[in-house]
Parts: sequence; C-alpha cells; structure tokens
Amino acid sequence: MRYLSANDYYRSLFGQKVYRLALDAGCTCPNRDGTLGYGGCIFCSGSGSGEFAADRALPIAQQLIQAKEKVRNKCGSDKYIAYFQNFTNTYGDEEDLRRKYEEALEDPQVVGLSIATRPDSISEKMYGILEELSKKTFVWVELGLQTIHEESARWMRRGYELPVFDEAVRRLSSISERLNVIVHVIMDLPGEDEKMMLQTIDYCSHLPIHGIKIANLNVIMGTDLAAAYEAEPFPLLEMDAYITLLEKIIRRLRADIVVYRMTGDGAKRTLIAPLWVGNKRLVRNCIESSFREHDVLQGSDYSPKNQ
Repeated sequence: MRYLSANDYYRSLFGQKVYRLALDAGCTCPNRDGTLGYGGCIFCSGSGSGEFAADRALPIAQQLIQAKEKVRNKCGSDKYIAYFQNFTNTYGDEEDLRRKYEEALEDPQVVGLSIATRPDSISEKMYGILEELSKKTFVWVELGLQTIHEESARWMRRGYELPVFDEAVRRLSSISERLNVIVHVIMDLPGEDEKMMLQTIDYCSHLPIHGIKIANLNVIMGTDLAAAYEAEPFPLLEMDAYITLLEKIIRRLRADIVVYRMTGDGAKRTLIAPLWVGNKRLVRNCIESSFREHDVLQGSDYSPKNQ
C-alpha cells in the first residue's frame, strides 16, 4: 500500500522540496466576532491555530522575510508556499485580502498560495478572487471540516452543517485544475469510536478533494477544550493506538489524495494532552517504522495534471 505525501506531491509539481511559510492576514472568524459566536471552536486557541505564523503587525512582504528566517536552517529550499494560516482567511474585506494574497505572490520564491478558511465564509466575490488567483499561480484552499458527525460538530461549536461544506467543496473544485481543496479532520473526538472516525475518512474520499490534514485531538492551554478537560478529563488515544488508526485511515483514503499531516501539531509549550504529541521526532519515527513494518509506504506514481 502506497500513499502520497506532501513532499512527494511538491517534488512532482515543482521538482524539489517546497516549504510552507505561515503568514497572518489579520483576519478574525465568524465564530469569534459575534456573527456565529464569541468563543471560537472549542479546541481553537487565541491565535486561531496560528501559533507558528509570522507577526500580523507586519506587512506580508516583511512576514515572508521573517518566516523564511525561521525555517532557513531546516528547509533547504528556495521555493515556498505562502500559507495564510490562522483564523478565517477569506473572511473580511475582500479587496484587502486580495492585496495581501497578491503581495505574497510578488516574492519570486513564492510558487503558490495556501488559504485556510471555513466553508461558510467564502463570499461570491471571494470565489471570483480565488478563480483569478488560480490563473496566476497554484492555490490550495484549506477547509476545516473536522468530522461529518453533527453531534460532534455541535460539541465543538463548528457553526455550520455538513451540506455547507459539501457545497463549498463542489464550487471550489470546479473552479480550476490549479485550485485544490485540502480538508482538515480531527480524530479521537469525545464520543466518536473508530467506526465513526473512519466514516469521516470515507466521506472525504468520495468528494473531489485534493488533500487531507489528519490530526488527533490536542488539548491546548487557553482553549475552552482545556477548561473542559481539566474539569473532567476524558481518555485520549495513546501513540501506538493512534498509529494503528492512522494505518487504517491511509488504507481507506483514495490513492490520489495527498496526505499533508498525520498528527496534531500544537506547540509543545502549550500542550496539555496527549503529551506524546509534543515529541515530534519520536512520533514521526514511530509512524515511519510502523508503516514500513505493515507495508504502508510513502510514494506513488502520481503525476500532476496541472503543471
């Protein structure tokens, strides 16, 4: 069994390793500004899941310089994806956001844009902007689904129902071969058993998505989830059990879906549980070892159509 990693995909597309630079567009979220709610999703931190993003007070060009400096010693690359990461990056003044996207593209080392958002926060005008951008560069739109199960979605305060996600995927995937959808899912949500988790994976596999980010539930300081966990701790999967689940997930995914992430990636200094996630090198090595042992191998014969 082979799967397509982000590194494999980028090499097939650009001929080399490509690193994503986390940027801050200065956005908020309808789940925080009162449009839908004020607390955000239950697991979301005050940075909007952008702990590693550059300083939002800086212009995008300066953020790119800052972000490149952070990764200079470990990435070994001269091509980058500008990753608008935290909060909801299609939510706000569309022309202001367009200017920020285009400012990132002015950097000759930026070969594409990755824009994290919510499926209920893409206006008609923004769909048009995304289409225009896809004529200039590669665009990845990242949608936070997390789960297909409505009870879990209500628990996490996601704020939209599944048909909203389906419609966004349909519209985005029909725009251009150079605009691709990446879906975020979370495993090990309270109340979800393995069957339910795999149902979310199966659902995604039957949609016209390009990639997936898989995370196990991380409890991060300063979130409402942390307060709930500290008041009444609930069980979370140990590393070996989670790796076993990952193997089942990979075997069920459609072969052309790019796997961009396999575990939660919260900052170690703010991680409450599960603590094993904080040892990223150990986790990565254990996943690779287990996958090799069980013949789940990285790499494929994938050749991108949209070069």
